[in-house]
Amino acid sequence: MNVNLKEAVLPHFLAILSFYLIVILYFSPIVFEGKMIFQSDILQWEGSAKELLEYRERTGEEALWTNSMFGGMPAYLIHLDPKGDITNTLIKVLTLGLPHPISGLFFGMVSMYLLLMGFKVRPAIAALAAWAFAFNTFNFLSLEAGHNAKIWSVCIVPLLLAGVHLSFTNKKFLGLSLTALAVLLQLKFNHLQITYYSLILVLIYGAGQLIKAIREKQLIQFSKITALLLAAAMLGGLGNLARLSTVLQYGQYSIRGERNLPLPEENDSGLDRTYAFNWSSGKLETFTLLIPNYLGGASQQALPDNSAAEQALRSQGMEARQVNQFVNNAPSYWGDQPFTGGPIYGGAIMIFLFVLGILFATPLYRNVLLVMTLITLMLSWGKNLEWFNYFLFDYLPGYNKFRAVSMALGITLLVIPILGALGLERLFSEEKGIKTKATFFKALGITGGLVLLALISAYMSGFGGNLSSYPDWLQAALKTDRRSLLHADTLRSLLFIGAAAVLLGLALYRKLKTEYAIVATGLLLLVDLWGINGRYLDQDSFSESPSEEHFAASPADEKIMQDEGYFRVLNLQNPFNDARTSYRFHSIGGYHGAKMSRYQDLIERVLQPEISAFVQKAQEGNFDYAGIPVLNMLNTRYIMAGRAENAVFQNPQANGAAWFPEKIIAVSENEEEIRALAGLDTKKEATYNAAASAEALPTGSGSLNLDSSEPGKLVYSGNVEEEGLAVFSEIFYPEGWQARVNGNAVKIHRVNYLLRGLVLPRGEVKVEMEFEPSGYYRNRTFSAIFQYAVLLLVIAGLYVEGKKIQQA
Repeated sequence: MNVNLKEAVLPHFLAILSFYLIVILYFSPIVFEGKMIFQSDILQWEGSAKELLEYRERTGEEALWTNSMFGGMPAYLIHLDPKGDITNTLIKVLTLGLPHPISGLFFGMVSMYLLLMGFKVRPAIAALAAWAFAFNTFNFLSLEAGHNAKIWSVCIVPLLLAGVHLSFTNKKFLGLSLTALAVLLQLKFNHLQITYYSLILVLIYGAGQLIKAIREKQLIQFSKITALLLAAAMLGGLGNLARLSTVLQYGQYSIRGERNLPLPEENDSGLDRTYAFNWSSGKLETFTLLIPNYLGGASQQALPDNSAAEQALRSQGMEARQVNQFVNNAPSYWGDQPFTGGPIYGGAIMIFLFVLGILFATPLYRNVLLVMTLITLMLSWGKNLEWFNYFLFDYLPGYNKFRAVSMALGITLLVIPILGALGLERLFSEEKGIKTKATFFKALGITGGLVLLALISAYMSGFGGNLSSYPDWLQAALKTDRRSLLHADTLRSLLFIGAAAVLLGLALYRKLKTEYAIVATGLLLLVDLWGINGRYLDQDSFSESPSEEHFAASPADEKIMQDEGYFRVLNLQNPFNDARTSYRFHSIGGYHGAKMSRYQDLIERVLQPEISAFVQKAQEGNFDYAGIPVLNMLNTRYIMAGRAENAVFQNPQANGAAWFPEKIIAVSENEEEIRALAGLDTKKEATYNAAASAEALPTGSGSLNLDSSEPGKLVYSGNVEEEGLAVFSEIFYPEGWQARVNGNAVKIHRVNYLLRGLVLPRGEVKVEMEFEPSGYYRNRTFSAIFQYAVLLLVIAGLYVEGKKIQQA
């Protein structure tokens, strides 16, 4: 073996050790004290998943349906951990036992490092770029919000690009195995929007390789590699067959699928434009990549001591407590988004290196990475670049299923360090002549010019955004504070850029060893990003047990918990965007980004007007429970108006678990049915879509009792006096639910727009409804097989590469 082991291994060991240590240092409260980040979305998830997790702990089985929110829905997008799945174990090994979700940042750094090794970048520069990628504020703001799947999905993208890039080099086997692994892991986290962005990056990279192949007349070789990459990606995808098949199936019936009630001048499938592009980054907001407080930071952010707003409030005679409360949550943000948790900052030094990369990197990869940067920026602008994004929304397959397009900036911040690293490597690889030095200072001048342009554009746009609700005197003070925030961070960015330029310039003029300059620049970059992240995710963000505090039972909860029956609860406090109620009860509301589309229709067209009318009457002392027939058909036994015991109201008019309507109204279309539902006496009447079913549904009579209920299984018994339709207060879902009456399979009808109905025979009956999506159980076995195949491929790829190194 001719390779010096120490020289070959030590730099990589030190780089990976640095990744591990900086994660541990920043998140020491998690690693050493067992604390957790207060993540709002994760708390929502805990509320949504509580029933599923309890069922798994009690039975050892995976529940595929939950009754905890929105009347009931598939659990595929809430909690799904198929038997035989090895990805969790694999991740634990690959991240050296770091706890979730911070393990994703470590994985992202290792992935970026591997990618840059594929580009033959020296370890010190690759480590610098890895730090910049993992510690940008997009990742930390996502952590603070609880967007863990998004962070992991983004942190896997460099591994995917590494696999694709290596496949076009002499490390094809390793590249193909890494591609399969990246696809397997990314699809495991089921953030399809990030996967979609990843595909765009791969296609752009592939276009660059295609142009190269055409020029070099290597189209056959390009075609072979492309075919092998597709096969590797398919192998990784098949490792998630159980997860993907159910999610794609459910997507047809969610708000991201085809509409049941099309809106005028909108697509009849996917999300509507307003909803999809609500969170669009402003074009000028791009400057936050360079200057964190360019647009004021977060929507609610603490102002510096003795701020203009503080002085103005005190001069108006406001109490100290009120002043402190305001200035600690001041409206400092004046950008285009409805609100934001903070700026997307990539590091001023990294932007300088990115400019350096534009001037120094080899043309092929420079052009590819510039296109990636530009496209992801344009995607993030959303409604602020209508001609581009509305075209993609209307015509690019699948793109209209996604929302919050500003997250594309997370992908931009993945690309920028790559080009920065390639430029820095080229800077110190070439002969340091006059031309090289002149280009270096040109990059410095361009970066300084960008800072100046940002400052000018901020003054041209003004500082008054989102202030119209405040009096003129307070608006003036807040504008002054916003200018101060901008000036402070502009100076801050210039200082970091200048310090990095001095370090790299000293190396360029051979006054400082190159490796020392690179490491020092990397540490300076880390200090920069560490400081900005600390504004939004600091020591106060960690607590012993945020979920225990959040879900502590209120007096209202305890009152309802005394009832051990089967019912649903309506919480009037933000019912359709909060999962706190789902933690203990079957809820009418909940929190989910992909509700069933029929339930969303019901919310918008029937439930919200019905709830508003009820609340208005209740405020006048008239609790009109008969006036909420749709809530009654959903078996809403309790209505909560707060957390106090006397804020709970029991509804005596709830229809119960099942009943026999006296009249069945046939309708011919969805619009007609939901209109009929709005005025329906749901205890006595039912609707069904005659156009969707050739069967006439007879009326019957009798009584049914719910004997047992589990997530995904309900058992009833009773006596049917006259054969006919029984309506159940359960949400209809056409894929997977099976019904048996006295052991015989029967058809489940959709009635009342979204409930289940069965035609029951006369006599004593036992009714069983069970959620048995046979495709999931079959695909679960196939998924496990393909996961082991990917693992074997990776081991083989590493073995082959190891043999090459030994023979070098």
